[in-house]
Amino acid sequence: MADTELTTLLNVLNSKRTHVLSILEGLDEEALRRPVLPSGWTCLGLVHHLALDDEKFWFRAIAAGQETAIDEILGAGESAWQPAQEKTAEDVFALYRREAELADVFLAGADLNAPPAWWPDFFGGRRYDNLREVVLHVITETAAHAGHLDVVRELIDGKQHLIVP
Repeated sequence: MADTELTTLLNVLNSKRTHVLSILEGLDEEALRRPVLPSGWTCLGLVHHLALDDEKFWFRAIAAGQETAIDEILGAGESAWQPAQEKTAEDVFALYRREAELADVFLAGADLNAPPAWWPDFFGGRRYDNLREVVLHVITETAAHAGHLDVVRELIDGKQHLIVP
């Protein structure tokens, strides 16, 4: 990975991924599944969403065009925001780590100027022109959701997660 821009972007993304998981450390299964906000989403649902709707969707499907990922996404009958009850918190965290690892494998040799390999028709006119825009989108999504988790964690048990530069 000689591309310093790609290395920098992946370092930022990995710090946000780590933040997502670290803010939830120490919460039990009940707390991870408890909706705290009126919208009803849960901490576990948000991590599940990040695994499927961000890591898998944007990197393996959109950027890499992996047929299995595309087929799984198009065939998913459940909401990524609602992990199945039989999935434990550790299952969801492992899924997130695994999707991040698979994304990193693809990204390690990728060209930031490459166009997306697949683009779904359900986006209408919205389109990213290259992998750089996809990576920046996922960084933004992950950072925004890490902030959501910070607030919800504080509401659950008062714990604050402070990042020291």
